[in-house]
Amino acid sequence: MVARLVIAAPSSGAGKTTVATGLMAAFAGRGLAVSPHKVGPDYIDPGYHALATGRPGRNLDAFMCGTELIAPLFEHGARGCDLAVVEGVMGLYDGAADQGELASTAQVAKLLKAPVVLVVDASSQSRSVAALVHGFASWDPEVRIGGVILNKVATDRHEHLLREALGESGVPVLGVLRRAPAVATPSRHLGLVPVAERQAAAVEAVAAQAEQVRAGCDLEGLLALARSAPELSVEPWSARSGAGAPQGGTGGHGRRPTIAVAGGAAFTFSYAEHAELLEAAGAEVVTFDPLRDEALPEGTSGLVIGGGFPEMYGAELSANEPLRKAVAELARSGAPVAAECAGLLYLARSLDGKPMCGVLDADARMSERLTLGYRDAVAVSDSPLAAAGTRMRGHEFHRTVLEPGAGPVPAWGLRQPERRVEGFVQGGVHASYLHTHWAAAPGTAWRLAEHCREVRRP
Repeated sequence: MVARLVIAAPSSGAGKTTVATGLMAAFAGRGLAVSPHKVGPDYIDPGYHALATGRPGRNLDAFMCGTELIAPLFEHGARGCDLAVVEGVMGLYDGAADQGELASTAQVAKLLKAPVVLVVDASSQSRSVAALVHGFASWDPEVRIGGVILNKVATDRHEHLLREALGESGVPVLGVLRRAPAVATPSRHLGLVPVAERQAAAVEAVAAQAEQVRAGCDLEGLLALARSAPELSVEPWSARSGAGAPQGGTGGHGRRPTIAVAGGAAFTFSYAEHAELLEAAGAEVVTFDPLRDEALPEGTSGLVIGGGFPEMYGAELSANEPLRKAVAELARSGAPVAAECAGLLYLARSLDGKPMCGVLDADARMSERLTLGYRDAVAVSDSPLAAAGTRMRGHEFHRTVLEPGAGPVPAWGLRQPERRVEGFVQGGVHASYLHTHWAAAPGTAWRLAEHCREVRRP
């Protein structure tokens, strides 16, 4: 059994990421094997979690993956660990729009039978904190709020007033954190700046978060709370079974294709399970950096370009003309290319006027409008990623516009918030704004690997 805590808050901006990452680093510093998790689709926070623990940060998204996969995916990620820390999303009870509790931190906590620690921004309140905590603790009897961490506390006097108010709430105070600029992480248009873009500064910030948590939190009390979680009676998720091999098949039969996966500072958005699924499907996964590498990995017969921030590195990506030509050549050859969001922009003709790979007859530009939300999607066309008619759930999150937004053969038909087609399928290319989680769609990784096996590279 893995001891576990869910770190939640009444709303966004209360300090969940700072507290969760600090706890992860503080417990890892004590010699515990800590498994980091994040509720929802966010890619950036798990990067800080991985830095704090030395293990991959993993997402638990009940909308994209389904409620039935939350506990198995958790057990897979936490296998062999002493403690798991799960950072929530938004406010504790906030979930997918018009879907009740679906994909909320509260729902994930219930699925994991995990106690919740509520992080409260106490900067503008004193006695009212007790009413707030009481409301959150009593709203859903199935959600067990086992403690509170008070964040952004101003003075000793302020702390005294807060503790006094909470004394009769029945919810113990397990930490008090003062305002501390050193623990702050810079943000921009899509949230925090990823670890890959500020390595040294990120290391310093995580160390400061760990020190703040060690000084201000009752680590023994938090660990005891985590160990009070009951056993989960589920089988861990398996990449081999999740790869979706045909009945009786196993990954690795036939040629072992090389699938290149974009990484580096411009392409930081990926789920750890995707590489595991591709490897289980028999592929060799090799990471390359489009900012630095002038050629694709030797023998590449398939390409995965996930999300990230190409708009921040447009000049550098454009200047790497040898790699742009190599990507275009691979796409023209019919080899499978799966691109999501940032990958879609990279395959376009241009991004903010700078030449990109030119695989797609479309141009991208930054926009002031944020596109954000879960999506129900159906594959409109056959591609190496999905057969026509395949239903998947995904997530859009970008401040860019692509014109046109869909090719002659679109990738997806979306049902919300409005009905529209989106993305491009041409040859072996599947390019779209939609982020998907392949663990929710057995067969995706196998299908992609099988198409890559058919490619004959010189």
